[in-house]
Amino acid sequence: MLRFLIPDMTCGGCARSVTRALLSVDPQAQIKTDPPTRVVLIESTLDEQTLLAVLSEAGYPGEHLPQAIPD
Repeated sequence: MLRFLIPDMTCGGCARSVTRALLSVDPQAQIKTDPPTRVVLIESTLDEQTLLAVLSEAGYPGEHLPQAIPD
């Protein structure tokens, strides 16, 4: 699962736009958005760079966050 910080994703409308953009290139992707923390989790067959490019084209540039280490 990939984890991205999307600084411009500040509300539910932004989260829906982010989800729509990602699903347009991978309809099977599993996406969880959290606007308060501006984090999106993506389970996809596409690579990180492709997903970041799609987000940027949609007006939501982001950056990859490392995965949290489970306790």
